[in-house]
Amino acid sequence: MTHDVSLDEADDLERRERLRSSAQDRSKPEADPRSGAAPIDARHPDSSGELTADDIARLAPMLDAAVFDGVEVPAREWHVENYIPRKTVTILSGDGGTGKSTLAMQLAVCTVLGRPWLGMPVEKGPVIYVAAEDDLDELHRRFAAIVDDLSLNFSHLVGAGLQIIPLAECEDALLAVPNKSGNLEPTPRFHALMKRVEAVRPSLLALDTKADLFGGDEIRRAHARQFIGLLRSPSIRLQYTTLLLDHPSASGLARGTGDSGSLGWGNSVRSRLYFDRVKGEDGGEADPDVRRLATMKANYAQKGLELRVRWQRGVFVPIPVQGTAAYGAQAAADHAEEVFLRMLRTYIAEKRDVSPNPSRTFAPAVFAKDHRAEGLKSATLKQAMDRLFEKGKIAVHVGGSPARARHRIVLAGA
Repeated sequence: MTHDVSLDEADDLERRERLRSSAQDRSKPEADPRSGAAPIDARHPDSSGELTADDIARLAPMLDAAVFDGVEVPAREWHVENYIPRKTVTILSGDGGTGKSTLAMQLAVCTVLGRPWLGMPVEKGPVIYVAAEDDLDELHRRFAAIVDDLSLNFSHLVGAGLQIIPLAECEDALLAVPNKSGNLEPTPRFHALMKRVEAVRPSLLALDTKADLFGGDEIRRAHARQFIGLLRSPSIRLQYTTLLLDHPSASGLARGTGDSGSLGWGNSVRSRLYFDRVKGEDGGEADPDVRRLATMKANYAQKGLELRVRWQRGVFVPIPVQGTAAYGAQAAADHAEEVFLRMLRTYIAEKRDVSPNPSRTFAPAVFAKDHRAEGLKSATLKQAMDRLFEKGKIAVHVGGSPARARHRIVLAGA
C-alpha cells in the first residue's frame, strides 16, 4: 500500500532538494591555480589512486551555511513526541520477557489507526513490522489482544497499512554482515526490505530484533555505527521512523541502563529507550505487572522521562501518575475505565451484584469504597461507567418481577 504525499511533505522535499543541489554544486573541486590543471589531486589516505570530481562530490558534499538564508526553520518532527523522533533510528531495549515486542506491536497498530499509544499521540501512517523472533501464530495472538483492547477487530485494519514481514522461520534473517575486509555491508535481504519500504512509504519501520538482523560484531564500534548508518540513511531520505528492538547486555542490565555491546550503539542513535521491570531498593518487584519506559538518550528532548505502564490482558496500559508522560485527561479516563472493568469482573466472580442506578448497590459508589479501586472517586468511576455503556463494553441485565425489577451491570456478551 502506498500513501499520497501531502503538501507539507512536498514542500519539505523541495526544500531538502534545493539544499542538496546546493551542496552538490559547491562540492565540485576547483582547479589548482598553481598548475592550471583540472581537479586538485585529493588522495584517500588508504589509496594511491586519485579522486575524481564526482568522487569528491559524493564523499564530501559541501554547502555554504548561507543557503539557509530565507528558508523557514523546520519544526522538530516526532513519531511520538519526546520519545521517538521522526526520520531517524530509535533503539528500544528490554530484557527478554519484559514485553518490548508487544509494546512495539501496540505502537504499530496505533500508528496505522492514528490512535494514542500509551496515552500519547502518534504520527499516523502505514507501518512495516519486521518480525524475526515470533512465528505467525504468536504474532496473531499478540495482535488479536491489541485490537481487542481497542474494542476493534482485524477488519478495522483492512486497508490501514499494517504490513508484516515474518522472518522467524528463516534460517538467516540478517540484514548486514561483514565482508572480506571486515566492514559491514548490506545483504540481499536488506535490499529487498528497502524495496518494500520504497513501495509502502511507511511512517514507521519496526525491526524486531537486532539479535536476529545484525550479523556483525556487537562490541565492535565500527560495526555498530555502520549498521545504524545503514538504517538511518533511508529513514532520512524517505522520511520515516525506524524503531530497532534490542536486548541489553549483562552489564547493561546490572547498571539499569539497558545498553548492549559497544558504546557505538548508543552514540550512533539520537534516541534510546529502555523498557524494564520496576524494582524496589531490595531488588524485588513490588508489582510484577508494572513496567517503565525511560528515555536513556534523548538528543531532541529531556533525558530521564519515565512512563509507567501495567500489563493486563495481553497489552500494556499507561498508569496515570502525575509528573509522567502518561498523565493527562485521556490516560486518566482510560485508566478509570480499566479499573471499573476490573472491579466489575471481581464483583461478578464474588457473586456481588452492582447497579447502574443510584442505590445502596450503585456500582461507582460501591467500587469507590473498595481499596482495590486504587483510590478513584465515585464521580470518576461514574463517568467511566457511562463511557463503557456508550462503548458497549458493559450492559444492564434486568431480573426479578415486573413489579420489583432488579437491574445489575454485566459484561457485554456475557
